[in-house]
Amino acid sequence: MAKSTARWVCSECGATTGGWYGKCSQCGAWNSIEQRDERPTPTDRVVLTASGTAPVPATSTAATEEAPRVACGIGEIDRVLGGGLVPGSVVLVGGPPGIGKSTLLLQVGASLARTHGAVLYVSGEESVAQVGSRAQRLEAAHDRLLLLAETRCDRALDAARDLAVAGELAAVIIDSIQTVYTDSTEGLPGNVGQIRACAAQLVSFAKLHGVPVVLVGHVTKDGQLAGPRVLEHLVDAVLSFEGDEERALRLLRASKNRFGSTLELGVFEMTSVGLREIANPSAAFLAERPADAAGSCITASLEGSRPLLLEVQALLAQAYGPARRNCVGVDPARLAMLLAVLDRHAELHVLDHDVFVNVAGGMRLFEPAADLAVLLAVASSHLRRPLPAGLIALGEVGLAGEVRQAPRTDLRLAEAQRLGFTAAIVSDGTEVARTGASRKPGLTLHRVRTVAQALAAAF
Repeated sequence: MAKSTARWVCSECGATTGGWYGKCSQCGAWNSIEQRDERPTPTDRVVLTASGTAPVPATSTAATEEAPRVACGIGEIDRVLGGGLVPGSVVLVGGPPGIGKSTLLLQVGASLARTHGAVLYVSGEESVAQVGSRAQRLEAAHDRLLLLAETRCDRALDAARDLAVAGELAAVIIDSIQTVYTDSTEGLPGNVGQIRACAAQLVSFAKLHGVPVVLVGHVTKDGQLAGPRVLEHLVDAVLSFEGDEERALRLLRASKNRFGSTLELGVFEMTSVGLREIANPSAAFLAERPADAAGSCITASLEGSRPLLLEVQALLAQAYGPARRNCVGVDPARLAMLLAVLDRHAELHVLDHDVFVNVAGGMRLFEPAADLAVLLAVASSHLRRPLPAGLIALGEVGLAGEVRQAPRTDLRLAEAQRLGFTAAIVSDGTEVARTGASRKPGLTLHRVRTVAQALAAAF
């Protein structure tokens, strides 16, 4: 019988130490070092098939052959995953409570059950009746969507193995990883040891049987995934489901993806019958834009291969005391730089004003290509003159007051033209502007070198 070994483990980050310390050297948390007695078991090791025990050349067919992806049937999710679920992969989906993680995965499970086979949905937080009632409301009930209310990881894996051996299992969904536990490790569900042991068993099952496993993860008040960081290292993809409970908009992003890009974005709307894909998010973000309003400018942001048109709003007010800079969706340091550029190179004295900047729709604009739009929105509010309704602005602004080109301008301009915009302010150094690749009827390009020229073209 294997002897138990005592280890000192940080309950916040999972780091191990040689003894007790008041402060964890890895994450800096105080009084988080705890002593753990762990017994090694065969289930803690990842089991490989016979074909995976011998090294193979990187150029061989066995190494380069790619298994077909399992399409979820929901285009926005397949986009973020890079085309669908990879057989044998493990995907972790995190997000704040009540944002719709369980709703999203229940709809994914129903879609997979209709097209690919049985899907085992393991719920450690709700009963079968509760999950089934929600499935009926979402119109996600299906004979091959199998519900199991279980918190023991070993029993859930036994049920999954029976289906996998019979060749009927298409995917496994665990809701959530913080609620399941295994008898091979001491401690309550949700602690570092239990999460690590259960995740290792689920990864082993996925690799051995070639079945994709999707895990739901809780997040802390800081927005980070709860549990040890080793959990994120074990899985193949980490998806973040974001949104505002006061708004119906939901965003799905990938912070890690071994089989695709981490730059793609999925956009959904929460409705009374579940999540609905937004196929044309640019039009949705601009649907409520006020007409002829000062302090509003449109720019085109790139989320992976998808261009999105977003509205930047700015409001300036006379400061009584130290000037304030309030930003929502914009980097405050970059806004301070743009205000200094306006003051020095455009002779707009805005440094003594309170400046409020917001990206409509709850989106974030942290790429430099949005600099020119933020600058023009601030200038529009300061001058109290609205920008033309059909104008967009693309470009990075430098400290010398120069306007630099935005990457992949052709995609951005094509999206603007599709939605009926008639003019665009871009850098004079933009390759698209020089070659005329996007000079189509109805779109006028104003090429500028400096901030002063951009203001003259806009007003």
